[in-house]
Amino acid sequence: MAIFVQEVGDVEAPAVVLLHGVGISGWMWTKQVSALTDDMHVLVPDLPGHGRSNTRSWTSIAETANLVAEVIRARVPEGRAHVVGLSLGGYVAAHLAATAPAAVIGAIVSGVNVLPFPNPGRLRLLGTLMAPVMKWGPVLRANARALNVPAADIDGYQSAARATSRQAFRRVSDEALGFRLASQAADSPCPVLAVAGENEHDLTRRSLVDIAAAFPNGEACLAPGVGHAWNGEKPGLFTDMIRARVTGDRLPEELISVR
Repeated sequence: MAIFVQEVGDVEAPAVVLLHGVGISGWMWTKQVSALTDDMHVLVPDLPGHGRSNTRSWTSIAETANLVAEVIRARVPEGRAHVVGLSLGGYVAAHLAATAPAAVIGAIVSGVNVLPFPNPGRLRLLGTLMAPVMKWGPVLRANARALNVPAADIDGYQSAARATSRQAFRRVSDEALGFRLASQAADSPCPVLAVAGENEHDLTRRSLVDIAAAFPNGEACLAPGVGHAWNGEKPGLFTDMIRARVTGDRLPEELISVR
């Protein structure tokens, strides 16, 4: 079964694929879709185990990257697109940029960690314990607060989160703990922008330099005053960043270059 893809905008316009985080769906890109539709061809997949693709089991980041590449080849006339991913979507976008650069004009990867976690066994146990209660109202509200989800978006967030399969949540959480960039990144011509919110976890912030260095055309920046899910905290800045990368303009001055 193919994954669900929301598709809006002129098919002849520059193509942008937006990849969502774990425990949510393409819903998280609502503000970016609204802002980009007039002059871009926007594709928003629900990844396996999430949203309207929740009956397809999650297999791996690599398999999901292959599915996204298939979407690009099937729905974009030239078979190439800009790819933007946050959190889980960032991991998928990074793998795609490394292993299938023919399908990726450029990638933005936000909220990705490539460094070893301390006590990974404890974190895996926590993920296993969380899976049975992940759709419980108090847990969803706590997650929304941790992600700084705006009050106006809480209902949409909870609805999207409840569509996530527990199998996907468990497997994604486990896989992300050991994620490393594919070795093909060293030979990929794909321009990659690694981004993190200034208030992100230290490991994610420190990963920026490693991600940028792994790709010959990599660079990194911080988004000030925001955390992990910053496309909702500062949607205008996130959208401006996407637009700048698609059009080849300079990045917004508010972003802080990291070297």
